[in-house]
Amino acid sequence: MTENYEKQIAQIEEQEARLQFTRFTHQDALRLGTHLVGLATERGLGVTIDITKGDQQVFHAALAGTTADNDDWVARKVRTVRRFAESSFLVGRRHKLAGKDFNQSTGLPLSLYAAHGGCFPLVIRDAGLIGTVTVSGLPQADDHALVVEALEHFLA
Repeated sequence: MTENYEKQIAQIEEQEARLQFTRFTHQDALRLGTHLVGLATERGLGVTIDITKGDQQVFHAALAGTTADNDDWVARKVRTVRRFAESSFLVGRRHKLAGKDFNQSTGLPLSLYAAHGGCFPLVIRDAGLIGTVTVSGLPQADDHALVVEALEHFLA
């Protein structure tokens, strides 16, 4: 299992290095969010999609099949990305590889932080973290994969 976590970590690190922006506007957030809604709708996925820029939520959509619980997961994942400046999936995989429980080892409350896949840092190349894009509603690897797919398409 350790080898699997190592492979996942390397893959996520590569994604984070590659999927960076030169700029990111409110219009970009709308386009990215709309693209994610389109992907989810085409596939019949019940997900919540959220995009932040700085401290501002600039896009949010909750599709059929979601509940307010998904909004809570989004908020907890976003806090994790803001705190560690890495995707929530990467933070979680690193803790799993070390054999540690994320919340216990960091002392961060489970009610406020979640190191589960689905929240990806929006990074301006050579500047740093400026926001997040999050999906909640699928198994964590699938939440992460949907965000990555949308970013790859958007940045192509």
